[in-house]
Amino acid sequence: MKKVLTLFFCCFWSLLLPAQVDLADLFNDSIVSEQALPVLATFKSPRVINAQSVETVHKHDLVFLVLHRFGDLAGGNGGAETFFGLDNSSDIQIGFDYGLTDSWSIGLGRVKGAPNGVNTFQRQLFYLNSKYRLLRQTTDERFPLSIALFGNSVLSGMKKMDLSTSDANFQESGDRWSFVAQLILARKFSPDFSLEILPTYIHRNLVTYMEQNDLFALGIALRMKVSRRMAVVVDYFHNFRSQESEDYFKQEKSFRFYNPLGVGLEIETGGHVFNMSFTNSTAILENQFIPSTSSSWGKGEFRWGFSISRTFSLDKSRRDAGY
Repeated sequence: MKKVLTLFFCCFWSLLLPAQVDLADLFNDSIVSEQALPVLATFKSPRVINAQSVETVHKHDLVFLVLHRFGDLAGGNGGAETFFGLDNSSDIQIGFDYGLTDSWSIGLGRVKGAPNGVNTFQRQLFYLNSKYRLLRQTTDERFPLSIALFGNSVLSGMKKMDLSTSDANFQESGDRWSFVAQLILARKFSPDFSLEILPTYIHRNLVTYMEQNDLFALGIALRMKVSRRMAVVVDYFHNFRSQESEDYFKQEKSFRFYNPLGVGLEIETGGHVFNMSFTNSTAILENQFIPSTSSSWGKGEFRWGFSISRTFSLDKSRRDAGY
């Protein structure tokens, strides 16, 4: 675990070395540069594919969003019989995000949930989340990074399941809750390339037998423009699951965990961004897709996903200006 963490951070910070500045200059208010402008559009939307981005919703904007994950494209559950997964839906999210300020947004909604029937059985999920941008990268390199915090609380509304070893055998109301805390470190290296890393902590109050209540993961996401209006986006999460837990599910349940990987294409169309992505994760919420992905790209167990969003400005001055 320590070796993987060290590798990620070393790779990321090595790219930042040319941008480092003296700490005394960084916090010296007497130094004013005309070039100290915020770097905009590190990513084009608040979400990459599975991963959160460092971006937040604009102040007083209300965003209605729908996210959808289909079934397996290929493998045993895919192919022509299921129209390459389009006949099935593994997970669906409907929700709203609202910008309290330009740096702080909150969201709430409902997610179908994607239980795999082995290490998680929970569905009918209601969530409340918050994202706060602490710092924004500047053009003069005084702040070489954009930094944000993300967190959510998720409640399962399903009926109690009569299986004592499952995470849906709720004995009290607190058993229905799970939580995510995430630090997002991002940098726009050029107009064509952005990168972020996401140290992540997940806590689930009730877990299936031999699962972990607390799980750490490290995510990475990137955006690379390939033309004026198109960009490739990729995100990936590595789980730091205990060997004891992994061996139990593999040996006793013939069940294997995989790290979620998403690959997509962004197309900018007149102020809107259309995202066509493929991922091996069946679930949408971090609380499920990070600890419970059991599909393999190598076996064709990946699926098409898409998101639809509509932004409504609740700021009268912006509406009058035509935003």
